[in-house]
Amino acid sequence: MILDDLRSILLSERETGRLTSVAPDIFEKGHRELSAITKKVYEFEDPFSDDARAHIDETLAIRQTLQDLFAIRSRKIIALTIMHAEGNYYDREEVKRMIPAEKAMFEEITTSIEQSQDILLKNAPLLPHAVHAHPAVTPEAEDEESGEPALFMDEEQAGPSPEPIRADAPLTHPCALVRVLSDMESFMGVDGRIYTLSKGDIVTLPERNAAVLSERNIVLNINLCK
Repeated sequence: MILDDLRSILLSERETGRLTSVAPDIFEKGHRELSAITKKVYEFEDPFSDDARAHIDETLAIRQTLQDLFAIRSRKIIALTIMHAEGNYYDREEVKRMIPAEKAMFEEITTSIEQSQDILLKNAPLLPHAVHAHPAVTPEAEDEESGEPALFMDEEQAGPSPEPIRADAPLTHPCALVRVLSDMESFMGVDGRIYTLSKGDIVTLPERNAAVLSERNIVLNINLCK
């Protein structure tokens, strides 16, 4: 299960001060799993049933684990950028363990620090319109003279950035405008959002959730919207 895999990776990250090797698509797998579970939730006739709640709890756990994994790996990457900028030793094997998006972050931050050092410490002119595109560090990108990874190329070399392609585009859900008749504890709708209802509120809810709450006299359905 993807949740078990994510938790195992997170545990490994917490046990060491270095980046661990992970699959390049680990976050994409997490988002695909979230999309699949959300679709299952939407198929339940009663989105407040025990089975639906179990699936919703799983999505919340996956989201939180992805967030924790991103946070701990990002802190390690930021520490590496500071060591690189200050000329201190760091294990270049850790750069190789970064997934593509993390490598891009490392290069962006490193370049920004170096530019700030030039401006603040060497009195170099500020170039507000300078734009750089930063490819992933690969052996092929190494500078021919220094043998060091090429950290950036100019905009003309890089070309236009392609639009990202999302395989797990969020689902769209018909919605309903309702008036809340009584307070209700927070819950996750079939659209993946968390709702907290208080008596007297006029809110928009996913149609599936609104229908169930209307049957239970918790909300009054005003109209439907798309």
